This record gives sequence, structure tokens and C-alpha cells, in this order.
Amino acid sequence: MNVLLVLLAFWVPGLVFGAAIRLRGWTLAAAAPLLTFGVVALGVPVLGGLGIRWSLLNVALWTLVLAVVGFGLAFAVLRLRARRHPDWAGEDLEKLPLRDHLVMAAGVVAAVGVGAVTFLRGANGINTVHQGWDAPFHGNLVRWIAEHGDARPSTVGTIANLPNQSNYFYPDTYHALLALVFGKGGLTMMPTLNLAALAVIFTLPFGIAALCRVWGMPALGTAAAAAVSTWFSAFPYDSLWRGPLWPYVAGVALIPAMLALSRYLLKPNGIAGPVAIGVGVAGLCGLHTSVVFVVVVYFLLILVAVLCRFEKIEWRRSLPSLIATGVLAIALGVPLVLPSLYNAGGVTSAYWAPETTLAGGFGQTITFSPMSDFPQWWIGVPAFAGLVLLVRHRRMLWLVGAYVLFGGLFMLTVSINSPLMQTLTSLFYNDHWRIAALVPLAGAVAFGEFAHTAAAWFVRKAQPRVKLAPATLGVVAVVLLGLVCGGLSKGGYIGRNATRMAVTYRDGPTVSTAEEAAFAWLGQHTAPGERVMNNRADGSAWMYALAGVQPVEWTFYGAGADTKAAYLSAWVDDIDKYQQVRADLTDLRVRYLIQGNGKAAENAIESAGVARVRPGPQFRVVFHNEGATIYEIAGQSGVAGPTTANGQ
Repeated sequence: MNVLLVLLAFWVPGLVFGAAIRLRGWTLAAAAPLLTFGVVALGVPVLGGLGIRWSLLNVALWTLVLAVVGFGLAFAVLRLRARRHPDWAGEDLEKLPLRDHLVMAAGVVAAVGVGAVTFLRGANGINTVHQGWDAPFHGNLVRWIAEHGDARPSTVGTIANLPNQSNYFYPDTYHALLALVFGKGGLTMMPTLNLAALAVIFTLPFGIAALCRVWGMPALGTAAAAAVSTWFSAFPYDSLWRGPLWPYVAGVALIPAMLALSRYLLKPNGIAGPVAIGVGVAGLCGLHTSVVFVVVVYFLLILVAVLCRFEKIEWRRSLPSLIATGVLAIALGVPLVLPSLYNAGGVTSAYWAPETTLAGGFGQTITFSPMSDFPQWWIGVPAFAGLVLLVRHRRMLWLVGAYVLFGGLFMLTVSINSPLMQTLTSLFYNDHWRIAALVPLAGAVAFGEFAHTAAAWFVRKAQPRVKLAPATLGVVAVVLLGLVCGGLSKGGYIGRNATRMAVTYRDGPTVSTAEEAAFAWLGQHTAPGERVMNNRADGSAWMYALAGVQPVEWTFYGAGADTKAAYLSAWVDDIDKYQQVRADLTDLRVRYLIQGNGKAAENAIESAGVARVRPGPQFRVVFHNEGATIYEIAGQSGVAGPTTANGQ
């Protein structure tokens, strides 16, 4: 039931809106989650600005309003086109027999199965707390939006230790969507976050299938491409265990759907292309602004392919659609991107040291195994051969160009540290892991091209000897290829990728089940608005997401030096020595203090004052287990009542 609720949240709004603007078939199925995020991203400032609470009902009504407007506009443009250009048919996709759709569906189902087994094994189920550095921030943001009914980024600064900072920005479209289902149908925090990550994995094969379908790859190749899309370690799994980069993963997973929509730029079909791409750009901006720049690179490469006549276009028919797409993308995307300039300096100044040699980076790139100690030979070698075949067959050359560009960028940034590389990768926090996540897209499509070509060769060789139809022989060939690659890779690298996932899905060290029990105790003994003094280095930043208890230190980075939170972190143990400690505790409504045994990272800087606390007259132990100790602070029993404290 829970997984169904999350899947409905991802797909239903986009399906309603996409169908209204006349998207159909595989493109609609793939673009639905992208359009859902677009609808949410546009709804956040509109509903928030109008003072309308961010709730499931109000967002559903917002979706219906957009769908009605889209339907009316699509109908009007269709009637106008039929009157002025009766010779312009709809989209020029070849109609496929049911058999081909079933073959492609089989590839998608296979990918979904591998993705589900890999994720659930690696995450040890859906209730396990992610131990990564960024995880509590994402969880806190989901609960904050759900409880406060306002998803505007300018209203969530508190959870970043920046209370009342109206210019604070973090792209929170992902969290705004999850906030709608959090608490519904028994969904607690970790199932919400983990099932959403699983839903993102499910979007990937749909996108790959639609991309290959609309750009002319035969059904067998499309099925094979979709089937292996969830085998690569670099994406989606490495970005799920490391970080976790949940919004970024969602954005990258939806790039294939956006590229499927891009076909409407060359073969327009009413408003479907311009509106879907415009809303999709808004969705990607709301998920992670860096992904928009990746899409721009793809679109520019498609333009180059058109100008070089590798892709056909009828300029007279396409130009109005191209102009409309550009206008809508700018109009809907720019307002969502501009606030991100607030944190631009923090993004571009991030630093990650090189992790291999130039030769090592090259080897990882050509085997589609970025950041892996051992190559994924059984998909990497066929995929590289498929790239060569894509070039020979003049199919999706712009995708090959993107692989060269992003693969080359990864190869350089993972091995070279220089100001130039810092500049080129600044949009990705200068993080080669994030760039590595862009490589497998070309690998999946190229594997499909290899599979299609190998199947065609097999049919030619076997048909004179075997009395089977060519289509049946082709299916046999692809199944055999899948059995060989799947068997030698041990089920699509399930074990390998699950093992990588399990690095940060376990019981501690950031948060253990014992610490979760301590958070639950606090949830039962604190009043709304009351805060708990905590150590920024341990997992107590999770207490709000998991138990609804507000900490004083919200993040592992700690509060700013001039804040009450920072002062208490340094001196709370000296409550009997400094009067300011007592005053700040009262102002922040602090009655309890928690010490956790784990740490978020070895280099995490502790809150020294919290770490020094020991039982005594001022600090009485009220809860203790192997994972955490909770103290009641003497003289603070009256802080649970109403207050006007602003929480700074």
C-alpha cells in the first residue's frame, strides 16, 4: 500500500497533465514523473504566494487547473493547425504492433525488477535510516514542509540553522512532493524517503524506453537498453548511497524523459513539445539546478546534429514550436533558477581531491564504470561496441557526443586538480561522482544498439537453418544475450550494487536503532515548539525527521558563530558558571540534552559543550541505553509553555 501511494504521487499528476496536452504512449509514461515535478515546482511559489496551504488536496486542485488550461490550449492549437495547415499530420512515429510494445514492456519490467531487488537488498528494507551526511537534512525538510504547509524555500531556513532568513534557498521540489504523502497511509519518514528513492529508480527504464522509441531504435534494442539501465553502479546506486543525493538522482533519472520530449522539437505535435518541455524544465530546476545545464548541453548537441543534417527537420513547421519552447522554458525556468544564486558561492567553492590517474579515469569511462575499482565488463564492453555502432548507423550521434563530453569531463576531473577543472565542474560542486552519474545513460542506449545489431546478425545466420519467423529469432537472440550478460554479471550486478548501497544503509554509526529509541522517548516527553540540546557531530540532527522533535543544532555543519545555538554548543556544560547559558536555553525552550554515541563522520566537529556534559546537579539522566543518554536540565521545566522565541 505504501509503495503504491508513493508511485501514484510520482506518476498521477504528470499523467493527468501530460494526457491533457496530448502526450501519448511511451512518451507519456516516461514524462509523467518529470511533469509531476514540474507541476509541483510551479505550484510551490504560486500557492505559497497566495497563502494557500501546501496540502494533498490543494496540490491536486492545482494540477487539475493546469490540466484544464493545458487541454484548452492544446484543443485550440489543434483546431487552428487543422484549419491553417491540414497537411501537417501529428507526430511522425511509426505505429508499432502490439508484439513490439510487449517486448519493450518486458525490458522495462526486467529493469524494474533488478532495480527493486538491488535497492531493497542494499537498503536492508524500507525502514533503515540512511547514515549519510545529507540524509537528515532531506528528512527534516520533508517533515518541515508537511507540518508547516508552506514549501517555499524562503520559509525553510530554520532546518539549515538559518532561522528567519528569507533569502535562503535550496531546491525543494522533491521534498515538497514527498511532504504530500508523508504521514498518509501510515507512511513514516524512512519508508517515505526510501520508497521515493525506489520510485526514482523505476522512472529510469521508462525514460530509456521512450528515448529509444522516439529516436528510432527498433523494439528489441529498446527493450535491451531499458533492461540494463538499472545495472550500472555509477547511476543510480552510487548517488543513492553516497550523500545521499536524492534530488540530484531524481533529476538525472528524468533526463531520458526530457530527451524523449525533445523529439517534438523536430516533429512538432501541437503544444505537446513546448509545454511539456517548459514544465519539465521547471521540474528539473526545482529538483537540482545543475541538471538543467546538462539538458541544455544535450539540446545544443541535438541542434548541432540537425545543422549537420544527421537529424532531419522541417524548419517551416518546427520553427514556431522551437520559439515557443524557448520562451516557455525561460519563462518557467528562470524564476526558479535565480534564487539559487544565493548559494552559488558555496556550490562553486566545494573541493574534491582527484582519486585516480588520467589512465585510470580513461579506463573507467570507456567501460562505463566510473568510480569503480573493477570494471563492469559484461555491460561495459557491449556498450562501447554499441557506441561504435551508433556512429556507423548514424543513430543518435548527439548522444555519442554527450558521452564524449561528459565522459571526458569525468576522466579529467577525477584525475586532475587545476583551476580550469574547478571552473568546468563548478556546477556539480566540483564532484566527479556527480559527473560520473551522467555516463551510464549513453551506456544503456549503446547496449541496446549492440543488442539490436547482434540480434539482426543472429537472424541472418540462423534463418536458413531454423524454421522460425525473423521476429521470433530476434527475440531469441536478445534473450540469449541477456542470459549470458545477466548470468556472467550475476543477475545484472545485483550483488555488487547492493553491497555498495549497504555502505550507508546500516545500524549506525550516525544513527543506531538505540538512538532512534531515544528520539522516540523525546517525542513522547517534549511539547510542541520545545527544542532539545544536541551534539552536531552525532546523529541527533535526525530527531526531527524521525520523531518530530526539534534540535538546537539542525545540521552536521553547526549553527553560525553568532547564534545562541553555537554558544550553547560550546558552553552548555557551564550552565552554573555563565548566566547567558541559562538565558539562551530558556529562550530556545530547551529542557533536555541528548548525547549520541555515534558520529556522522570521523572528521565531524563535535559540540564541545554537549560532549563534556556529565551527570550532576544540573544534568539528571532520564533515559539511557547503549546508543544515547538523555539529560533533563535542572531549572528548565517551565520552558514547555508558550513562548515567542524566534529560535535563533
